[in-house]
Amino acid sequence: MSVHVHKRAIRALGVSESFRKGFNERSVLAGVVMRADMIIDGFAVTSVTVGGMDATDRVIELYKSLRRSDINLILLNGCVISWYNVIDLNKVYEETGTPLICVTYEESEGLEKYFMELFPDDWRLRISIYHKNGGRTLLKLKTGHEVYARFLGIEERDAKLILDKFTREGAIPEPLRVARLLARTLMRSQLNQGGG
Repeated sequence: MSVHVHKRAIRALGVSESFRKGFNERSVLAGVVMRADMIIDGFAVTSVTVGGMDATDRVIELYKSLRRSDINLILLNGCVISWYNVIDLNKVYEETGTPLICVTYEESEGLEKYFMELFPDDWRLRISIYHKNGGRTLLKLKTGHEVYARFLGIEERDAKLILDKFTREGAIPEPLRVARLLARTLMRSQLNQGGG
């Protein structure tokens, strides 16, 4: 599937999470379908194991649960979520057939030492997927802010155009900002109800 970056109503699925380590064994993973004109026309929600290795499958399930053929792009808020649960970006791209951009906002020295220290049983698997996801590209947005992006199925130039299209202010694209708000609200609701 190719992305028509100049199409006005291009649709992105923004995926973001919220979790409270020590309070819940599962995080909330929220997806928001948004058009480039900032119209929201879909939501999906699932959960991910905190500290587990199921994030890849949950992202794919989230996408498939929407049963939509008009999503042009997947936007991810990071590829290591829910306390070192690593998303395999290549698998998400292959199984959804949809170009994706994974966005982070800060420099990183890498997470290998944390995987080794915290996950003695499967740190090799986590590091392997983390490395397979590839390096990040620094992109300067029209807002003047910088983001670090990994992208699959899309060229760097088009990735920047899409991020510019979806970012109204600051560094966070609107589909990711709204998905994060939704995930946080649902997590807060669970905590208030004593869910775990």
